[in-house]
Amino acid sequence: MSIYVAHRLFAAHDRALAAALAERLAKKVGSERVFLPFCDTDEEELVAEVKGRRLFELDRERLGRLDAMIAILHGPSLDDGVCMEIGYAAAIGVPVLLFTTDFQTYSLTKNGAPLDFPDPLIQAVARHTIRIPHLGPPSSSPQKGATHYAAFGARNLSQIDTALDTAVDAVLELPSPCPQPTPRRRDGLVYVEGSPYAAWGHDRLARLCLGAGHRLALPRRFAVADPIAEAIGDFTTACDAPRFLADVSGPETPPGTALLIGAALASGVRIAAFHPRPTYTHASGREPNQRNLMIQYAVHAYLADLEAVRAWLTL
Repeated sequence: MSIYVAHRLFAAHDRALAAALAERLAKKVGSERVFLPFCDTDEEELVAEVKGRRLFELDRERLGRLDAMIAILHGPSLDDGVCMEIGYAAAIGVPVLLFTTDFQTYSLTKNGAPLDFPDPLIQAVARHTIRIPHLGPPSSSPQKGATHYAAFGARNLSQIDTALDTAVDAVLELPSPCPQPTPRRRDGLVYVEGSPYAAWGHDRLARLCLGAGHRLALPRRFAVADPIAEAIGDFTTACDAPRFLADVSGPETPPGTALLIGAALASGVRIAAFHPRPTYTHASGREPNQRNLMIQYAVHAYLADLEAVRAWLTL
């Protein structure tokens, strides 16, 4: 069994949590069957002419030969690279397990259906979610001289231990990968994802697509009573459309959009990202990336203005 551990990797505590999960998995299946990005791509020591692209290629190569994925997700601002990897795995039939200790649930309206994650797509494509939202129990025999801060820290570590053990047991019970049907290409169709961070929504991009003579598909999951069911419809449509146009405006690529970028890449869809005000990330030895290298190299074209969008639609 080959297992990919998808995780946010930019801070030491994120990497440490993922390493703890990978270590427990390795004890069950062997370290050669566990892939931990950053660690197993040797990111800090890796030397390549274009390092970010090489890291993307290494991760994508491993994504293509998996039996299962376990993704660590916490908080309302989900890592866009992890979401992209989830979408890629789901599109090729790899079962995905989600792991979180987040104590919040989310909804698309004030009294809407509760969701484990801010975008229903994340939950919709997963086979299983391990959610351990509560602190561990107080110690019955507190250490002499320990402050209440130490006791609080111990309860958090106990929560993490429970979540890790539960997740390891669950990922080993996931079904085998199931090959997905070949996408049904719908001639002339463009799937357009707007950004929740942009005031114009998807309207401007939609009008350009229609004006260029394309048929249009828009996400349906954000304004329905059953967002999970409609999320599956959005996923399928994005994988079937010959073109996928995503507005990635905002502090990070929106999680559902990032997931669909991964799914579209795995399905052979032509992907463009509308990004009128890009920001860049910088890391030692790596070329500047447009925020997340997994998104940067999954996308075939970055479009900085509406004229660039019009030109892409005529290609």
